[in-house]
Amino acid sequence: MSSSLRFDRGHTDDLMAFLMAAPSPYHAVAAAAARLEKAGFRQVEETEAWDGSVGGKYVLRGGAIVAWYVPEGAGAHTPFRIVGAHTDSPNLRVKPLPDTGAYGWRQVAVEVYGGTLLNTWLDRDLGLAGRLSLRDGTHRLVNIDRPLLRVPQLAVHLDRSANPEGLKLDRQKHMQPIWGLGEVEEGDLIRFVAEAADVDPAEVTGWDLMPHAVEAPAYLGRDRELVAGPRMDNLLSVHAATAALAAVSAQPDAELPYIPVLAAFDHEENGSQSDTGADGPLLGTVLERSVFARGGSYEDRARAFAGSVCLSSDTGHAIHPNYAERHDPTHHPVVNGGPILKVNVNMRYATDGGGRAVYAAACEKAGVPWQTFVSNNSMPCGTTIGPITAARHGIRTVDIGVAILSMHSARELCGADDPYLLANSLTAFLAG
Repeated sequence: MSSSLRFDRGHTDDLMAFLMAAPSPYHAVAAAAARLEKAGFRQVEETEAWDGSVGGKYVLRGGAIVAWYVPEGAGAHTPFRIVGAHTDSPNLRVKPLPDTGAYGWRQVAVEVYGGTLLNTWLDRDLGLAGRLSLRDGTHRLVNIDRPLLRVPQLAVHLDRSANPEGLKLDRQKHMQPIWGLGEVEEGDLIRFVAEAADVDPAEVTGWDLMPHAVEAPAYLGRDRELVAGPRMDNLLSVHAATAALAAVSAQPDAELPYIPVLAAFDHEENGSQSDTGADGPLLGTVLERSVFARGGSYEDRARAFAGSVCLSSDTGHAIHPNYAERHDPTHHPVVNGGPILKVNVNMRYATDGGGRAVYAAACEKAGVPWQTFVSNNSMPCGTTIGPITAARHGIRTVDIGVAILSMHSARELCGADDPYLLANSLTAFLAG
């Protein structure tokens, strides 16, 4: 790879298309799978026997995807190079009994998912997306990508304290979106969504639905050097990792000393404890089955895991010009400065000195600049799937990502160069 890397606007254009195609975790894994299919990968079912053949394969489970490429000549004990990410974003989720309203307004009952910035969902045109679960056990994706819902803010005339004292929102009372006028009718929302998905409403027995902002991602700034868009935390990493895995699978097998892996999980924003979360068994099961399908033993599995490395790729905090005091005084990640390597000695991030060296080598190989992020000691530090992956599987893990502003907003902001730089560093890492 060239030691002098130039910004590729085409990659960021494709990221913006990916964000629009992925209004829910289920759409995100479908979009990633479609890109991998074009690169020659094929889906394998967890309920079927696996073989040890070479090539690209992937598993889908709900809002999670694990994909891997077995090069010619890979042994049963060949280590893995893994890029981990997550498909979910903080948002609002439709409740089991969604039809509500009052005073002639028809509303949708929602729960708050993850640590979303509530005020960013106010007065925003929202669509509705997710999946419908059918009576026969199958699922149907649905995406109503037009202004359908709105969470209306109280007029300042009725809340004179909103500006001087700050907006105060009750998660239960103030976040229920409106979607029409008239009397509340039980089952109305799901009938409407089912018809939009071309499904008989009588066949719908469950749903996982969420509002999403319908405004498209856009370049921003005098020189269009920034990108504003939804769900960058963490679809930016999912997109970059998918592109990197596809690129590595196209290289000659002789150049691949590792088995490259993409693992994109659901439910990171609420603790990762689910069958599709990083704290579940999905990744370990897939890696073990890959070893055993190639004729390996438990000893081969142990050797492969011991030699493996995972990059936990998630967005991080760029220094905010209006709140510089909230950042560490000597660590100032900037947008378009390249990926950040996240460090926390209390293991809120999994990076240690050895892991730092692995990622630094990948960036040097790719000609990609990189930065370091450390939290201000007076501020609580967030976390990622990194420590969970390291502890659950005994695999060395390094926390990295792209520095952004407005994290957990309905619309986040990153540098236009950074997605491409991240993807190139991931490609170099997966290739070894």
